[in-house]
Amino acid sequence: MSEMPEALPKSELERLIKIKGRPADPVIVEADAGERAALAKRFGLPGIDTLHAEVDVEQRGTAIRATGTLTAAIRQSCAISGEDFPAQIEEALDLRFVEKGTPDPALDEDAEVEIELHADDCDEIEYSGDAFDLGEAIAQTLGLAIDPYAEGPSADEARAKAGISKEGEQEGPLADMLRGLTKD
Repeated sequence: MSEMPEALPKSELERLIKIKGRPADPVIVEADAGERAALAKRFGLPGIDTLHAEVDVEQRGTAIRATGTLTAAIRQSCAISGEDFPAQIEEALDLRFVEKGTPDPALDEDAEVEIELHADDCDEIEYSGDAFDLGEAIAQTLGLAIDPYAEGPSADEARAKAGISKEGEQEGPLADMLRGLTKD
């Protein structure tokens, strides 16, 4: 007996866009407090204060092209001190939604294939059915834009207390002795 594939969890920022009857005007995605809290939990952030995207959606051949800008005000933890601090994100969106199983007309199945990637190929997202989830694509873009090693305003002070220089070298008598043992 074969198992049914497990359904994907619903996105914290679900915004389904119907393929037929796509909006002509830009799509505005504004996350509410519950969505921001769920996304903050997903990305391990202390909080997301605002999340806004304005996206133009248009048909491009067999694909749907979504371009625009994502802006967010987040709170994250400093990679050095662990202290929370505010950060701003502004990220360009350039996404391509393609229907799952749609063959690429540029590919001839009988020919030897050499694939050349273009900028359009990098953020390609498959969908199935009569709609795609623009909100999940925006959420994933936010996740990729978060700096996992961001340093807050107290990073230098925390380094000094720990005796670590910004370049990662230890400070103090033991560090001086060890540097003296190495040959340049």
